Amino acid sequence: MWAAALCTLYATVAVRRHALIRTTGYDLGIFEQAVRAYAQLSAPVVPLRGEGFNLLGDHFHPLVAVLAPFYRIWPSPLCLLLAQSALLALAVVPLARWAARALGRRSAHVIAAGYGLSWGVASAAAFDFHEVALAVPLLAFALEALARRRWNQAVACAAPLLLIKEDLGLTLAAVGGYIALKGPRKLGLVTIAAGLLGSLVEIKLLLPAFNPGGGYAHGGNLAAGYGSLLSTLAHAPLDVLRPDIKPMTLVMVFAPSAMLALRSPLSLIAVPTLTWRMLSENGFHWGTAFHYSAILMPVVFAGLIDALSRWRGETHPLATRHVRASLATVLAVTFVLLPSFPLAQLAQRATWRTTPHIEAARALLARIPDGATVAASNRLIPQLTSRCTVVVFPTFPVDSELYRYDRNRLPPPTAEWIVHDREAPEAWPYKVGHWPYPIEQQEAELAAAEKHGYERVARRDGITLLRRAP
Repeated sequence: MWAAALCTLYATVAVRRHALIRTTGYDLGIFEQAVRAYAQLSAPVVPLRGEGFNLLGDHFHPLVAVLAPFYRIWPSPLCLLLAQSALLALAVVPLARWAARALGRRSAHVIAAGYGLSWGVASAAAFDFHEVALAVPLLAFALEALARRRWNQAVACAAPLLLIKEDLGLTLAAVGGYIALKGPRKLGLVTIAAGLLGSLVEIKLLLPAFNPGGGYAHGGNLAAGYGSLLSTLAHAPLDVLRPDIKPMTLVMVFAPSAMLALRSPLSLIAVPTLTWRMLSENGFHWGTAFHYSAILMPVVFAGLIDALSRWRGETHPLATRHVRASLATVLAVTFVLLPSFPLAQLAQRATWRTTPHIEAARALLARIPDGATVAASNRLIPQLTSRCTVVVFPTFPVDSELYRYDRNRLPPPTAEWIVHDREAPEAWPYKVGHWPYPIEQQEAELAAAEKHGYERVARRDGITLLRRAP
């Protein structure tokens, strides 16, 4: 029941965002191009990332190919959005089942509501599609298996994490560490080795092999060292806490459990993800937006169930009251945080209103024929990726990097069509403004395109449609 209800909730938010042209080429369009290629039994070459760019050279996520059969049946970005909604909702099943067994059925409903409405899951459900959605239910089932001391089952559920993202091998290693601590040491040590070695092989060998630049695309996100290993390690605790958004995020991660998850050793499984995020130089990794915290929510609520289970078995006269008070606090925190995160968009009037600008965009996009090559503004890209070959306008990736070329000597566009929207898009989760350049530079490039032989087909409500002249 909870999985079905949450899937409907997440899908409603995601589908409405797409209908309102709030989804983006970076990232929904990118993943759709990859899954579309898989559905055609081809390598995941993504034009949005550059000519001939294999997306396995960006992040290592071959398990995304499991969505290809569904996309083959229904070639639409909505296929990916609904799949993500279902995957995120599925994780509630093992968590609620474990809570019902350990704490009682009423407590299970609180755990299900807390997880399902948590800000980490909500932020992922409302921002495009990402490969981490595949990892969330797998980790939830693995955590339930750990609680039941089914060690082999836990490893079997967690092992596919290696095929979802290169850093999740560290999470697999953390699962192995828990097994080594609480269960068969040999199995735990083997799992630790498999996780660490898997991530190392992916980062050092596989990703560079697929990447056109021959390196790890996100290696630059790692904070620079301090001249020596010892000095770098000494500064690491401070780097994790600076700037102040980092400690705020660390608190927010465990806030949905009323901080009680910290009383369980299961919470240590969140350490690898939190560590690389806090040590990254990419500011997007530090906050509460985007999809980065979705993988942490099953860990937080598993830790909560584990911590409360110990009180449930106590003979102390206040034990039952403590469990009830804790669950009431969890529920209160859930509803206090709810208005600040994307699920609250369902209560906003703008979510259910189709503006003239959206109608104009749909009318102009409908004039682009199927199979055409198109350069489009970021928010318009996912409206076209299921039927056209799309790159982003007004920038063109060169050797897989958006800004590599000299902006004063731009390469001429080669797409058959150009569609550009000058209106500043609805911002969340980005800051208000135009991407990737200020609007003045975008319009200068649009004007330059007309000098390269493009004809203006239509202009309506700030949206310009150009076609390359014969």
